[in-house]
Amino acid sequence: MYLHFRAVAESEIRDDHTWLAAFMSEAWENDTAEYAAGIAHSINKGWDAVNDLYTAANALYTDADEPWTLPIYGGRPVPHSAGADPSDPPLMLLEPPGVSQAARFLTTVSFDELWNVVGARFSALVCARQEYLEHHRDLREFYGQAASAGHAVVKVVWA
Repeated sequence: MYLHFRAVAESEIRDDHTWLAAFMSEAWENDTAEYAAGIAHSINKGWDAVNDLYTAANALYTDADEPWTLPIYGGRPVPHSAGADPSDPPLMLLEPPGVSQAARFLTTVSFDELWNVVGARFSALVCARQEYLEHHRDLREFYGQAASAGHAVVKVVWA
């Protein structure tokens, strides 16, 4: 299972589940080129744990408005169209202001501080710290580029 992220100009998006599912399927098929262009990213299986890492920001930054929710689960669900295949994957759409907020969060939050809060829970995993650090760096770069371009981010779960 993968959580797949795709940055795209908001003007190019149709707010339609069937259309977005087809768009994301094509993006998934072109993932090598899209990763190289910096417009796509994915996390294999462990995205919930990455979200748990960012949840630690809630304890560290009590005056914040929960931007830690944005990188993984942020955005609004895109409802299935009438008559759509119920097996179509779940989709989320994070609009450009949310993308910018996620990018700011990822550049200002301290990975080391987050790890100090949750690392003990994850330390039993082999190479856990390095793996989460790489996820954090990749997401920071992805969201930074998307925010700089004024893009939205579409998210889909592939099983």
